[in-house]
Amino acid sequence: MSEQLKIKDGVVVSLDYTLRLDDGEVIDASEENKPLEYLHGYGQIIPGLEKALSGLTVGDSKKVVVPAAEAYGEVDMDAFEIVPRSMFPDDMELEEGLSLTVRDAETNEPFDASIAEIRENEVMLDFNHPLAGETLHFEVNIPTLRAATEEELAHGHAHGPGGHH
Repeated sequence: MSEQLKIKDGVVVSLDYTLRLDDGEVIDASEENKPLEYLHGYGQIIPGLEKALSGLTVGDSKKVVVPAAEAYGEVDMDAFEIVPRSMFPDDMELEEGLSLTVRDAETNEPFDASIAEIRENEVMLDFNHPLAGETLHFEVNIPTLRAATEEELAHGHAHGPGGHH
């Protein structure tokens, strides 16, 4: 009987997970029978979760609480920006909490933002990650593990069934 594979750098992990916030609301989960596959040690998942999974083996389940600092970061006050209402089409209905993609005027690079506040002639946008400042509560379970292929290690991510991306 070979030594059982444990989660460490260079192992492809399949992960069944449910993610809740402090209030218990489920905001993300892997699909039934479709675990998330990732290559451990390559920063593909949030650092706090990756760290907590080290050393687990097939069949293990664990509850992991990841503080904001090890997930999507604290809320950055510098990531709020006030823009003129005229930046948006007149017929666009703006509401607080609405997510939108804003393109940089110079580079045309898209940024995800949400509307933090609507004033008379101005809109305050929040460019923080939607989960910034949140403590994340994961319930995870490990259906399978395998050693990564050399190609996967070279690319730094798991390829999963179906070959190349």
